[in-house]
Amino acid sequence: MSSLSVIEMYAGIGPDGKSVAEKLQVRVRDDDACQLVRSPAFVKGLASADVVKLDKESGQFELIQRGGNLCIRVYSKADIRPVAELLTPKLEKLGGDLDIETPRMLVYSIHVSCGFETIESILNEGMREGSQWLYSNVYSQDDGQTPLNWWQDILKPQ
Repeated sequence: MSSLSVIEMYAGIGPDGKSVAEKLQVRVRDDDACQLVRSPAFVKGLASADVVKLDKESGQFELIQRGGNLCIRVYSKADIRPVAELLTPKLEKLGGDLDIETPRMLVYSIHVSCGFETIESILNEGMREGSQWLYSNVYSQDDGQTPLNWWQDILKPQ
């Protein structure tokens, strides 16, 4: 792997009807595939350590390999710091990382082997009025409800 680089990936359509791109830090591999250093705030379906091939013209990507991390986004109508103060130490204790923090949003990466029940319990306990969390890479982008189940192979006993 080489040093860190920044790529732009298509993140969707903004309120003004124009395409939105997100700049993401990656490690570019010898085969030109890119491994995400952090989970994205807006690009759906990816998390830290995932490997993608990017079409530089369109910004679209092909997922090559899952890194095993869940991408969790937390939103708040009010200042998010009180939520961050509750969640971050607990998720870090499990090996999770706070990848992005803005006044109204947090993005965490945590390995799926920590367990959905454990992670969700921490997240639910940390929510305050006007805040909510969601997974970015667990459910199908088509309907938002169908589990992708990519973690089945990772969690399978060896």
